[in-house]
Amino acid sequence: MAQIPPHGGQLVNRIATASNKEKLLRESVDWKKIEIDLWTYADLECMAVGAFSPLRGFLNKSDYDSVVNDMRLSSGEVWTIPITLGVAEDLKHRVQLGEKVCLCYKGKTVAVMDITDCYRPDKQREAKCVYGTTDHHHPGVKRLFSQPDTYIGGPITLIERMPTLFPDYNLTPHETRVLFRTRGWDRVVGFQTRNPIHRAHEYIQKTALETVDGLFIQPLVGETKPGDIPATVRMKSYQVLLHHYYPSDRTALGVYPAAMRYAGPREAVLHALVRKNYGCTHFIVGRDHAGVGDYYGTYDSQHIFRQFEDHDLGIQPMFFEHSFYCTKCAGMASLKTCPHRDEDRVILSGTKVREMLKSGKTPPTEFSRREVIEVLMEGYRQEKGSGTCC
Repeated sequence: MAQIPPHGGQLVNRIATASNKEKLLRESVDWKKIEIDLWTYADLECMAVGAFSPLRGFLNKSDYDSVVNDMRLSSGEVWTIPITLGVAEDLKHRVQLGEKVCLCYKGKTVAVMDITDCYRPDKQREAKCVYGTTDHHHPGVKRLFSQPDTYIGGPITLIERMPTLFPDYNLTPHETRVLFRTRGWDRVVGFQTRNPIHRAHEYIQKTALETVDGLFIQPLVGETKPGDIPATVRMKSYQVLLHHYYPSDRTALGVYPAAMRYAGPREAVLHALVRKNYGCTHFIVGRDHAGVGDYYGTYDSQHIFRQFEDHDLGIQPMFFEHSFYCTKCAGMASLKTCPHRDEDRVILSGTKVREMLKSGKTPPTEFSRREVIEVLMEGYRQEKGSGTCC
């Protein structure tokens, strides 16, 4: 069986070859320099390795307007989140269309860009359409309005891959596709997370795994909001959980380098398309996917998929109800399968669990595996000891 094609039909590769890298560095010595932050560096990485296929660079105005208003690129492919680059006001007047510029992280050139467009976005509309709110307390909206008011668009070439704390798991879409093919996985379900995997997540992952050949767990390790558990701690929890409770020949672990946008429904679709590029044929969408606070309804991130035809997405979403441990059922269950009362169900929010961990209280094993709890509690002890408690 042929592998699922990347979004747009071709896996983008915008990483400079060794010889081209040296050539670009020599040529770009006198080019204008644009300093970028880690969030933008992660976007560069995702575009360059093909995770954001079919994007080859930051959006021009035509694509930006189409994504904001219609959740599609101007060419027609579904794309729900604008991937953009803002530039300071003084630089706006010094760059010209057709010019090549250096993109620098901490003063070092990490990519070059051909400027094909320069425009002023409608941030109020972008916030309302993409995030569903203009409230600056929303972390994604706050980030949006903190950026410059001029965007430049155009193709990029990555010269320096983004450094990672997880080199063994930093697989490109090309590498995961080779991995899945080597293992003989025709049907692969992807799982996105920015949190530790608790019993409820494990339940829906294994339920999905019953129907496919392999499970690809790909936690987001880019920027998240204050209060979220650090990626280093989470990765330890994933490793210990997979070691003790998952079949090694049917599971794989990799990292997704992008930042978390907390865009709820729109980000759920983006996460699905990204996993399609990594070679997944199915994608798990649970309750409150990519949500934050009470900005979105519990299942809004599932409902948005109804707006697209199957052929528009090319990856099959798998929807799951809220799951929990039921003392009467004596096992994991969901609202679809459990007939018992709320008081029979062990339900803890991520916020409640973080509060318990911070205060040194041990979450119940009905909520999280003992090995995971131990990793999380040790992480909180270390954070507390360093004076930077998460």
